[in-house]
Amino acid sequence: MKRSTLSEDAIILAPNGRDADVAANILREAKLPADSCKSLSDMIERLNLGGAFIVVTEEALRDQDLAPLVAWLDDQEEWSDLPFILLTRSGGGLERNPAARRFLDTLGNVTFLERPFHPTTLVSLARSALRARRRQYDARSRLQELRENNETLESRVAQAIAERKVLADIVEGTDAYVQVADANYRWLAVNRAAAQEFERIFGVNPRIGQSMLDALSDWPEHQRDVERVWKRALAGEEFVEVAEFGDHTRDRRSYEMKFNVLRDRDGRQIGAYQFVYDVTDRLAADRRLAETEDALRQSQKMEAVGQLTGGVAHDFNNLLTIIKSSTDLLRRPSLPDERRIRYVDAISETVDRASKLTSQLLAFARRQSLKPETFDVNDRITSVVEMLRTLVGSRIEIETVLGDPQFIHADATQFETALINIAVNARDAMNGEGRLVVAVRALSVDKPHTDVAISVSDTGGGIAPETIAHIFDPFFTTKEVGKGTGLGLSQVYGFAKQSGGDVQVESELGRGTTFTILLPRANEADLKVDPAEQGEDAAAFDGTGRRVLVVEDNADVGTFSSQLLQDLGYKTKMVSNADEALALLAHEADFDIVFSDVVMPGMSGVDLGHEINRLYPRLPVVLTSGYSDVLAQEGPHGFELVKKPYSADELSRVLRRCLA
Repeated sequence: MKRSTLSEDAIILAPNGRDADVAANILREAKLPADSCKSLSDMIERLNLGGAFIVVTEEALRDQDLAPLVAWLDDQEEWSDLPFILLTRSGGGLERNPAARRFLDTLGNVTFLERPFHPTTLVSLARSALRARRRQYDARSRLQELRENNETLESRVAQAIAERKVLADIVEGTDAYVQVADANYRWLAVNRAAAQEFERIFGVNPRIGQSMLDALSDWPEHQRDVERVWKRALAGEEFVEVAEFGDHTRDRRSYEMKFNVLRDRDGRQIGAYQFVYDVTDRLAADRRLAETEDALRQSQKMEAVGQLTGGVAHDFNNLLTIIKSSTDLLRRPSLPDERRIRYVDAISETVDRASKLTSQLLAFARRQSLKPETFDVNDRITSVVEMLRTLVGSRIEIETVLGDPQFIHADATQFETALINIAVNARDAMNGEGRLVVAVRALSVDKPHTDVAISVSDTGGGIAPETIAHIFDPFFTTKEVGKGTGLGLSQVYGFAKQSGGDVQVESELGRGTTFTILLPRANEADLKVDPAEQGEDAAAFDGTGRRVLVVEDNADVGTFSSQLLQDLGYKTKMVSNADEALALLAHEADFDIVFSDVVMPGMSGVDLGHEINRLYPRLPVVLTSGYSDVLAQEGPHGFELVKKPYSADELSRVLRRCLA
């Protein structure tokens, strides 16, 4: 049974997180009583005991059976229009979240408040809702008085006069601008506030019985706007719209217009009425809030950049310490050969680790230059699983679920690295003991192409929901200091995105976690094997007698590359940019191959390669780069690519293939 007297309590429904406690504390500090509910059904029961307004979160209503709430609202008496304050998610305001509009139709008298919000904003809306609810109870008293008076009136004419008088009192007492019109756009009623605002904007004082369209004959633009919205209302539509009115050169303001159907006692529509609120200041406050939030997001981005650079500096300083110490020790003349070899190996291994670190960073940023090829996922998994068994230890059982061959077009090395990173993460989650399942299946749900899903499932403790949102952030780790860089999963994310796919995570605390990499499926016919890659012996071909044009803007790197090529038997000549290379080729065309950096002042290595192909179509070009945005986004443009840092064997192998 519904309470008959006004209760000024705020009823809060926010079952997730701390929203309910936060909202209740804010209201109570403002001397506004508040009561929290645990569920939608509890809220409806609480409404029957009385309440001034509802504060409810968007997620509390989503996917819920709202029929009982709609029934309760529909069962309100005609004077009652329970106010709602709907807390939407970030980025979920009415203007940017069309899905939230359905709550407007369901709840009726609803104000949207986007989270995060300032406490004063909630308090202001709550006080406005409370005032509106008080006015509704005042209206109820007046309506009750009207009904009592109607019982004593002798004719319907007298009844209509009395009713209009009471309604006029109510309308005049509201903060809104109220207009009532018949089917011919003629004013039936206009409260004082609306008349004054109409005259301020248009210079016309509304008169009862006058057509509002005729009154706006000197304002054709506004006449069209007014006719458009009122036409909808007079056709029986009830809606809310925000629009601007006024002279562009003067005080142009924004208004929220709520239209309702006007019916006679028999339920026939005889017109429409409009409640209008000036929301200029509110919208300006919303814009200021959005600007503040944008500034906050920018600050957070800068904080993330600081975290990223700090992490990179920390890891590279560790690597540089090993290299610096090893080179200092190698300078000792009496150093035994065994130690000399050990220090050289340490430098080589550290360079490999540094290269892997940069690859992980570029993979997360989707700026690494991939070398895609078409391969069978099952074959790669079969080959990498043996290494995984050693990596994760004998106490972790590895099971593979492989079906028919599934071909993808991606960087095979990065694919294997992604699997290893997930497996290492799973090993640590299981504390070195448990079960790891690697499965492959084809998916074609709601997509024009088929995806290959590669899932890795563990039996670890699972990942907390608040942690899942950050696991792909660079340098984010839950491990102890020194036991993880926080770049493993970011490499997985970057590889999947740059390969045209995605990565998904499903986790349940106490049950384990499943990482699924989704990659576009390739056709088996696309699988091509380069004969030059099969059975090639490094000693079968050397550079003796071959001339290489080295194009490198960094003198130190160019000198080192030239020396390396000379050690491989090549003759070299170095220039520092593309223009010098083209000028030299115009006079000396007896080079066998061009070895060029990609990122250089002026013409890039890619553009240089295209120009050489045009002028000297039989002269092969090999590119090298540690990072190139062009290569990351568009690939190597048909040229062979050697990634920095490269080994002598890798460089020799690529040059042999191009010269073979």
